[in-house]
Amino acid sequence: MRTQKPVYVDLLPPCNAGCPAGENIQAWLAPAKAGASEQAWRTLTADNPFPAIHGRVCYHPCETVCNRAQLDGSVSIHSVERFLGDTAIEQGWQFHAPEKSSGHRVLVVGAGPSGLSAAYHLRMLGHDVVVRDNSPEPGGMMRYGIPSYRLPRDVMDAEISRLVNLGITFEQNHVVTDLQSELEEGGFDAAFVAVGAHLSKRVDIPNQDASRVLDAVSFLRGVETGERSEDLGRVAVYGGGNTAMDAARVARRLGSEDTIIVYRRTREQMPAHEEEATDAEEEGIRINWLRTITSMGEGDLTVEIQELDEFGKPQPTGQFETLEADTVILALGQESDTRFLASMPGIEFGWDVVQVDPVTLMTGAPGVFAGGDAVPSERTVTVGVGHGKKAARNIDAWLRATVYDKGPKHPEATLDKLNLWYFGDHTRREQQALDPQTRIAAFDEVVAGLSAGEAQFEAARCLSCGNCFECDGCLGACPEDAVIKLGVGHRYRFDYEKCTGCATCFRQCPVHAIEMIGESDPLPHNVFLPDPVFVPHTDARPHSGTTPSGGAR
Repeated sequence: MRTQKPVYVDLLPPCNAGCPAGENIQAWLAPAKAGASEQAWRTLTADNPFPAIHGRVCYHPCETVCNRAQLDGSVSIHSVERFLGDTAIEQGWQFHAPEKSSGHRVLVVGAGPSGLSAAYHLRMLGHDVVVRDNSPEPGGMMRYGIPSYRLPRDVMDAEISRLVNLGITFEQNHVVTDLQSELEEGGFDAAFVAVGAHLSKRVDIPNQDASRVLDAVSFLRGVETGERSEDLGRVAVYGGGNTAMDAARVARRLGSEDTIIVYRRTREQMPAHEEEATDAEEEGIRINWLRTITSMGEGDLTVEIQELDEFGKPQPTGQFETLEADTVILALGQESDTRFLASMPGIEFGWDVVQVDPVTLMTGAPGVFAGGDAVPSERTVTVGVGHGKKAARNIDAWLRATVYDKGPKHPEATLDKLNLWYFGDHTRREQQALDPQTRIAAFDEVVAGLSAGEAQFEAARCLSCGNCFECDGCLGACPEDAVIKLGVGHRYRFDYEKCTGCATCFRQCPVHAIEMIGESDPLPHNVFLPDPVFVPHTDARPHSGTTPSGGAR
């Protein structure tokens, strides 16, 4: 008598779980593997409209948690994403506008990554969207904070132009001073506040007036707008974040004869990503760890050496050094300007950010949501884009007087659940980069993309963790012929009249897309149920390797 039976399930891949933008990565890698680039791009952009941007500037936490990293190297997800984004630009692919209008009108304040993402998702949901931003061009800190050698402007402009083609209205050079008035006068039903952190934090340093002192945000913005600084001479950048690294690398490209970074903590404690510090050092920038600036002179500055205490915090030692510097660039963090929210009843602030419901991103003012740098969060492009999508779905639900519920998360597909014998050893394809001396001579893009063949190969390295990719292993292994193939892209089902519960299918499945459950146990929430009416399919269309309700959660 059978006491257990197999069921097909969908698990949550670690890459999906680790993506702040909420991409269903596994679902778009599968068609990319099959060479169906447009299908992959459309699957990807259902969650994130900016793959060419993200393929360049995202720090790809998805790759850090990729199961393949524990074998022969993580899948180069970001490079495949960039390839799809670049291909879409080359081919002129556009988004399909919604057929029906909701009749609702939503204001987005800020044209940075979070605001643009929210505008896109709101428009795709059928809402009329107006984006108001105080800069001449949309993009926010992507345009005015990330240098062009990391993010070429033609790439960013091409991806933003699709939003214009969708019917989203952009009103640049529009300074919002009173949100309440903007909502009432514009007839808006809801708002999403996504102002970036464009204000640099200041610090008082003795004799600061004796040296030329710039703030990093204004410095980078001035370079973008063409207001390049005069001869910088020897440059010292004070700070240890990504903005500090960018400021130092830009100063090097502007002809700084010597560029150093001064940071009060250690390399392991710096907020900048390791690759940013490595790139800076390759370009001849020296980093002075465990140092604080105590005073400035006309052509030098004095730093005090720090040492870590028992708690890992830097403490002064009373030992000093003199460093030569004609220009000091302060990169000690940024703040958001949220004064325009002061008249909104119910909105609360903490430090320089707006307090929001962590589930819905709604502020204390009904119908006013906020995300990106304006709320407590990690300040990255990817986090901002994820906030935009999350806010859009909750704004849509609020406008429809419902509650957005994405359902329970599926169990995660950890490495120990996979049968690794199935997968061969395939070396990761790496992107090429300009040599350091060539880099510092101009603002040309440093990192190159993959070829079509390389991108397809890299996508094929995906292990499809936790989700069926139709390898036919269960079909061939079943001794009772109890597995029925439903056609390409439709997976399989079990014939329980024949199944004996031997678990052979379960033991051989490479990706743990089969679970054994008790005969009378309820079906788990992540079970895969095929269409009740089976219609054979004989086409050879590439399939996703996962379902929207499976791997995405």
